[in-house]
Amino acid sequence: MNSTEIFGFSASIFIGISLGLIGGGGSILTLPVLVYLLGINPVLSTAYSLFVVGTTSLVGSFNFMRKGLVNYKAALVFAIPSFITVFLTRKYLVPAIPNSLFTVAGFEVTKNIGIMLFFALVMLAASYSMIKGNKKKEEKDSGELQFNYPIIGLEGAVVGVLTGIVGAGGGFLIIPALVLLARLPMKMAVGTSLLIIAAKSLIGFVGDISNASVDWTFLLEFTALSVVGIFVGSYLSRFIAGEKLKKAFGWFVLVMGVYIISKEIFFK
Repeated sequence: MNSTEIFGFSASIFIGISLGLIGGGGSILTLPVLVYLLGINPVLSTAYSLFVVGTTSLVGSFNFMRKGLVNYKAALVFAIPSFITVFLTRKYLVPAIPNSLFTVAGFEVTKNIGIMLFFALVMLAASYSMIKGNKKKEEKDSGELQFNYPIIGLEGAVVGVLTGIVGAGGGFLIIPALVLLARLPMKMAVGTSLLIIAAKSLIGFVGDISNASVDWTFLLEFTALSVVGIFVGSYLSRFIAGEKLKKAFGWFVLVMGVYIISKEIFFK
């Protein structure tokens, strides 16, 4: 194992730490780590990312369940359309994308490059969400929560497609939706988001089983380190202000997104 691979496996711990600290964000690092540090094909990396993110988020959600910080009704309303779209995306849409997408000024945009560029745009959107933060203060629970079912369901479907294409959990989209549309307090939104991410990511991975050749030894080792990270992150969250960390991480994700775009277009 060379130094780059060692750094790649070490980064898997950081992915889990981020999920444990801020309830998201770490999943958006999984694809770049697998592609650039471990040299795995981008399409296969999106499948691996679904398994890593799904398993790590599931473990992390148990702690929120124990504390009563998961709203199962909101999770169900958001998750059902998300489950359907992520499975269909991984099963049919991703395999149907042609290897050569288009050519611009002599530069051929292949399927692999297209996925990485699309993922970089997702990273830029995520960084904006994390840097900007949520100015709205948590609302006190005042009885029965009011759900905007059509909008929550629609966003669930959109996030499912996004997850299916790039292998990211989509927590940066799920958490604002749960806070603003389902009116959940932030901590409960984070716990509910982890459960949704876990379920839809693992369902998306199931849609990949027939299309991908999985190296289970590598995948389980990488995932185990990420799970260790989420326990470390959950412990550290007692001492570190999550909102400040989220903004710092947002700037890091912004730099990573710009790096991916530059690498795929100018340094290929």
